[in-house]
Amino acid sequence: MFPMSNLSPSPGTPMAASPLTRACLEIDEYAAGLGWDQPARLFALVDTAKLKKQEPRLAGQLGLDQDDAGKSSLTPIEQDELPAGTALDKFLGTVAWPDAVVGCALTVERLMLPPSAEASVPEGLNDKQLAKWVAGHPERQEVRLTVAVLRDGSRESAVRLREKDSSTEVLTGGGLVPGLAEALAATFS
Repeated sequence: MFPMSNLSPSPGTPMAASPLTRACLEIDEYAAGLGWDQPARLFALVDTAKLKKQEPRLAGQLGLDQDDAGKSSLTPIEQDELPAGTALDKFLGTVAWPDAVVGCALTVERLMLPPSAEASVPEGLNDKQLAKWVAGHPERQEVRLTVAVLRDGSRESAVRLREKDSSTEVLTGGGLVPGLAEALAATFS
């Protein structure tokens, strides 16, 4: 089976949210508890009811309550650490999931610029030069991106700004990080 994490539901997670949104926010809250300047983390998403039925011992180790067995939810299970020095897109190209995994999620920290800064990006920079230019830009924002996808194509994202590091300030939406969502969805093909 997979290495386990100690994820617990986030107290600020809206109850009306979809299971995918709740899972995405739980992962964001877990990552927030670890602090900033962390490596990327990959999670398998499994159907909680099926996990409790098929793997009761594992469900017990994860602290899943037996009383809510009929509730539709997803359980995130943290995977092994991503290999150091491997580009994220290359790593995701090597990932394949067993049938029991209904979705996956990734949390990663990045620097972002506001759309107004796009016009000032110097032309002809390679990836390393561009990263250095962005890191030195006065309008850069440090963000933590948590992106989750299901086999059925559903997508969700949570974006947390370092300067507004609060669970009440997390932005959510299925289309916030489309490139990363595409890369995660490709792990199911």
